[in-house]
Amino acid sequence: MDIIISKEERIGSAATERENSDEMGRDRDLLSRFMSSSADLEFRDREAERKFLRDIIISFVLAGKDSTSTALTWFFWLIAAHPSCEREILKEISSAPASTTSEVKIFSYDELKSLHYLHAAVTESMRLFPPVPINSRLTVDEDVLPDGTRVGKRWFADYSAYAMGRSEKVWGPDCREFKPERWMGDGDGDGDGDHQNVRFRPSDQWKYPVFHSGPRMCLGKEMAYVQMKSVAAAVMAESEVLPAVDGGESARRMADPPYTLSWLLKMRGGLPDL
Repeated sequence: MDIIISKEERIGSAATERENSDEMGRDRDLLSRFMSSSADLEFRDREAERKFLRDIIISFVLAGKDSTSTALTWFFWLIAAHPSCEREILKEISSAPASTTSEVKIFSYDELKSLHYLHAAVTESMRLFPPVPINSRLTVDEDVLPDGTRVGKRWFADYSAYAMGRSEKVWGPDCREFKPERWMGDGDGDGDGDHQNVRFRPSDQWKYPVFHSGPRMCLGKEMAYVQMKSVAAAVMAESEVLPAVDGGESARRMADPPYTLSWLLKMRGGLPDL
């Protein structure tokens, strides 16, 4: 809140803020951009506007920063333990058209969309290690869920994307195995075709709630995929990631992964390399 107030003082009084929206828009920091975008909105008072700005920026940072890096950490940890998957990704990256500079291969948005196996590998990684492992909702009034379960007013309703991703009832007997192929389809739905001819095949959204589902679907889902695939493709095209911690190649390691539970499902100690 102190930062918001300081920003207001820098750009002028409340009366001139509306006139200086162009000036706010020229500033490149996140707060200035949100202040410019919300300049035409009506609030009860200045305090309400400040709380709105505070909440939306904190949500933006929490949802768009640490969650992406957390997902990539587990992705590289899993890929290092599955060389056959790594080879498939490298084959796809090397055959995909891209703009090449003297230093690195750069993929455009359309080029990233063509990397179906990489998309499947990132999705499979988040099935096993969702960045947000548990989600909570607070009921505003009494209700009855579709299966007949009654919930009372101000009850917490929690679900675990982590537990669902490792549920044999949901994903079958190989639920704890890292298998990007389960997301690939060649038209008949069995996912056993040549990867050059198959495409990513999404599951039912309620089966895979990593980005929530229904009207609460994460607004940043597509942006998150673009960011993760951009980083993964750029890193794997130029380097080999060799984690100093054991990868997820064994059933024992997958049953007891090195995670630490906070707001996000982070790797204990990060991902040190060799």
